[in-house]
Amino acid sequence: MEQSSYLVFPSIDPVIFSMGPLSVRWYGLMYLVGFIAAYLLAQKRLSQTNWSREQLSDLLFWSFVGVILGGRIGYVFFYQLGMFLDDPLYLFKIWAGGMSFHGGLLGVLAALFWRAKCMNTTFLRLGDFVAPLVPIGLGAGRIGNFLNAELWGRSTDVPWAVIFPNAGNVPRHPSQLYEFALEGVLLFIILWLYSAKKRPVGAVSGLFLLGYGSFRFIVEFFREPDAHIGLYQMGLSQGQLLCLPMIALGIGLLVRAYTRGKGRVEQ
Repeated sequence: MEQSSYLVFPSIDPVIFSMGPLSVRWYGLMYLVGFIAAYLLAQKRLSQTNWSREQLSDLLFWSFVGVILGGRIGYVFFYQLGMFLDDPLYLFKIWAGGMSFHGGLLGVLAALFWRAKCMNTTFLRLGDFVAPLVPIGLGAGRIGNFLNAELWGRSTDVPWAVIFPNAGNVPRHPSQLYEFALEGVLLFIILWLYSAKKRPVGAVSGLFLLGYGSFRFIVEFFREPDAHIGLYQMGLSQGQLLCLPMIALGIGLLVRAYTRGKGRVEQ
């Protein structure tokens, strides 16, 4: 198949519009969409708890802060440690780009530990409440990656391959859309339906970790590995190695939840 038969990614400005020194970017807009969607979905689930709307707002706000701080710190230490060692101020150069889901997850976990104490509940109960809200934000973020023409896939000759700018002028898997479909849409459906019924404490959190870790592990086979890191033993990428503990922990939480007996997730 000739190169002309593939989709050539259009030139999309990452900046939607600017007002003086303020610029609104597609990726930032997707973060906002994910946060708003999480808030609206959380409102629907609030009746299952004894929390106030103010407590819910604080929970989501600090979770969002955890995503931003953890995502940036995780990206620097997981993927750009060399640059940080050469220039520690690189950690604060957010405009240079770079966010890590696994780092963001650790940031959210830290926020949940803190808010669980403030709200007089347990970490796992809080995790079970938040987990079904996360995939919408993940999906929105992957759309942002696609619009930014970043984090593209490996070269391929499948009919739906895309030629991305600055990606070697070769057709590639639109792996951002694969992640949107699996980590965003499918994972949301699974968790939302699963959490609609009574589940043992920790089961929803475990299913999220298992589901995301498994879907991300699969998509990494189609995603171009970071050029400065490459692949490790058995052809595994950095992202796949970071997913293995998630999968193991997810399985562990599910086993723990169901061996300790069933009980509704009551906050």
